[in-house]
Amino acid sequence: MRVLLLCMMLVLILCCVGTQDAPNLGQGYYVSSIKQYPNHEGFEATLEVIPPHSSSSSGNADDSLYGANLNPLRLIVRLEEKGSRVHVYISDYYNSRWEVPQSIIPRPKATDTIRNSLMGTTAADHKEIKHEKLFAVTYTTHPFGFAITRIANGEVLFNSTPAAAPADDSSSSSSSSSFNPMVFKDQYLEISTQLPGTASLFGLGESTRPDGLQLKQGRTYTLWTTDITAMDVNIDLYGAYPFYMDVREARTGAGGQQLTHGVLLLNSNAMEVSYGAECLTFRVTGGVLDFYFFPGPSPLAVLDQYTQLVGRPAPMPYWSFGFHQCRWGYRNVSTDRSVVANFKKARIPLDTMWNDIDYAASGDRDFTNDPIRFALTDWRSFVDELHANGQHYVILIDPGISIAYEDYGTYERGLKADIFLKNPKGENYLAQVWPGPVYFPDFLNPKTTEWWMNEVQMFHDKIPIDGMWIDMNEVSNFCTGTFCSWNGTLFEDSDQCYLNCSSTVTKWDDPPFKINHMGTYQELGYKTAAMTVKHYDGSLEYNAHSLYGIAESIATNIALTKVRKKRPFLLSRSTFIGSGAHTAHWTGDDGASFEDLAYSIVTILNSGIFGVPMVGADICGFYGTPTEDLCGRWIQTGAFYPFSRAHNVRNNPGKEFYRWKSVTKSARKALGLRYRLLPYFYTLNFEAHTTGAPIARPLFFSFPDDPEALKINFQFLIGSSILISPVVQANTTSVHAYFPKGTWYNLYDWSSIISTGSSFILQAPWDVINVHVHEGSIIPMQESLLTSALVRKSLFTLVVAFPAAASNCESSSSSATGHLFLDDGDDIKMELTDGKSTHVLFSANLEAAGNGFIKSQVVYGKYALKENWVVQTVVILGVGIKPNTVLIHQEARAAEAHVTVTHAGEVPSLHLSGLNLLMGKGFEITWMPK
Repeated sequence: MRVLLLCMMLVLILCCVGTQDAPNLGQGYYVSSIKQYPNHEGFEATLEVIPPHSSSSSGNADDSLYGANLNPLRLIVRLEEKGSRVHVYISDYYNSRWEVPQSIIPRPKATDTIRNSLMGTTAADHKEIKHEKLFAVTYTTHPFGFAITRIANGEVLFNSTPAAAPADDSSSSSSSSSFNPMVFKDQYLEISTQLPGTASLFGLGESTRPDGLQLKQGRTYTLWTTDITAMDVNIDLYGAYPFYMDVREARTGAGGQQLTHGVLLLNSNAMEVSYGAECLTFRVTGGVLDFYFFPGPSPLAVLDQYTQLVGRPAPMPYWSFGFHQCRWGYRNVSTDRSVVANFKKARIPLDTMWNDIDYAASGDRDFTNDPIRFALTDWRSFVDELHANGQHYVILIDPGISIAYEDYGTYERGLKADIFLKNPKGENYLAQVWPGPVYFPDFLNPKTTEWWMNEVQMFHDKIPIDGMWIDMNEVSNFCTGTFCSWNGTLFEDSDQCYLNCSSTVTKWDDPPFKINHMGTYQELGYKTAAMTVKHYDGSLEYNAHSLYGIAESIATNIALTKVRKKRPFLLSRSTFIGSGAHTAHWTGDDGASFEDLAYSIVTILNSGIFGVPMVGADICGFYGTPTEDLCGRWIQTGAFYPFSRAHNVRNNPGKEFYRWKSVTKSARKALGLRYRLLPYFYTLNFEAHTTGAPIARPLFFSFPDDPEALKINFQFLIGSSILISPVVQANTTSVHAYFPKGTWYNLYDWSSIISTGSSFILQAPWDVINVHVHEGSIIPMQESLLTSALVRKSLFTLVVAFPAAASNCESSSSSATGHLFLDDGDDIKMELTDGKSTHVLFSANLEAAGNGFIKSQVVYGKYALKENWVVQTVVILGVGIKPNTVLIHQEARAAEAHVTVTHAGEVPSLHLSGLNLLMGKGFEITWMPK
């Protein structure tokens, strides 16, 4: 095995020579000593810089570029979670360096003591560790590099050892190797990996990508949380995610099976990741190299392993899966009431009404109200009306706390608690956003959470909000500078800087390596908090900048949970690794174009890959004026986003669906199906919370052996089996859609498509979106009503999808499965508990002779029985022979059912109605042709 792995590494190295044009930064490090952990748990080593004038060094190398090398380094390699992930950690040997705090992502420390003492060994030319036949970790000693290999097929998944120059190459240029050996300086870290040509990469965000879902060779991806519109493509955006998923065809085995693994660099500093011809290079401005490798081998297994480390996605309230309406520009309570009434009049479902900052007192101050437009009595009455109707209410909160008003309690209490960010002089850091001059709370400070919770409590006592929308938390600043002053003049609602600001010029403000920030190599502190701003413990904003949004999300989640004593709902614009454990997300300030509609699908699918499954886009566009055609098509698509909300800017005309007759019809139809699917969406919420599985998924998640599925950008799956094929082009009534192998049934009319893995042209009239369910699935549905609260009380239908007879000729029987999770939708914890939740597992089988069954197995049925949920109808698709007998059994009761047989297109379906089966008890339905 050792020789085999080494040969594989050599082949990969040689094929990548010359693909990366980068400055030669020296010869890297060598392994000077090593200690092996017992029981194959890992090892640690000391790495020292290879001297610049050693026999192997290049005369053109400049190891002083970007600063001096740190020497020596400490390497720790550990197998964690019973070998299901590999942790590779590299840092300064003697001095501690910035790392993502444990308060942000709690995790085992690389430096934690192994339970047995270390065993000393001497460095050899090549070493490996293996565990439970998942990974082999190998390394070279001079120069140091490491490789991660999948033992099952011998494929090298990550290999940081650069190529040596060919023996007959007398030149000493940087082109003699594919990339630099590892570089580790105070403000510049560089490490690369070889990639085979068969790799398909996904992830590394956040950015708006016209290229589609797959990462593209030749692109450099900048990771740095930035307030810029989602209309700006291929540049750093609101979130930072140094995580990617690599899908490859297996080296051995039949059928071209694809295997997936994941790679995380847990680092919050500014970075670029460059995708070369056969290489991937990380260039980071500080911190440590803290890598985690997840073996998969499927995409869902990777996300299970990844979210086990960074945090399982937070459970979302049931009502949050209904439709949400918002606008920056709902200027008073009467407008809010009118919007809610018009939705009801138009018979368009609406669960949650939102207000942007319009509600606030002058100066857009958090936790205040305008005494005229949002008078407390009238405002409270409106929110009570929503609650009485089973609806909900969410408001926006920005992080900047105004300093411009006397007797502003939130500001005064913040001053007293001393929870604001500090400038280098130790004074509260002054910035400017919508309220004008502001201080930013330091959400890394534990005291800030207590202050924040108190502010939420005091406001909630007045207006019982159901959730919070935290915006502008990259953190956004209308000014640039370290020291700013204010002359006392306030310009309300100005996004132009009117503070007097000056900047320090330190290595943090002007680091030696410049990332391509905002597409123009802007300084890191441009229109955000200055890099020399300090947190409560002395940590610099230079290191912690991209954590502001997740830190605020953690504090807000805690506050809402303790104040409401229910499951929290919050929506954050800025996100980081692990944000999904605390918040939902939206794609930000998009435009009103078909391109923006298409881009939203890619961004939403990426968000699920990053571990933030509750995600949506501003339907019909935040900026701009949509055409009727665009808004109709967008609600058809947006009705199936995990988080479905319309929102737009104040200076444009309203975009409420009821303003157009055709859009009203499209909204009714698309949202009508979404509301019927609410039990399915909510069960996916349970899956996400327990396994990390996205709600909206790329096609290759369910069809990992279909290479064509990797190329699909503008279709998506809800869960494992419902395929959404939207129209993302103007003025068209058809859509070119790819269908993986199998039978697919239209959820509107039960018509079928039998595919061998092909594309089809589907008819898509202006009020139609194509939604299909794949064979082998059982989908729980309820009735289409105007609020989720009403849907929860309605009767259930089960849709069972068997293969059509024409596609099932090679099998004597076929099967289908599904499940349903039920609880009250608002409990803080989402878990299976007797008396508080119910889990129902469905299975069905169809024999070639025409006889079949569907049955349920109930775990903790008491809660479902208490709620009196009933299965009234079962629709069984793909039954080719009309049954003469249908038997229903539930416990000791058995009776014949009223049976009707209809045909949906060319595929027959069996409809059983009037069943009255209790969801909380197991049942079995059998049918026979004779």
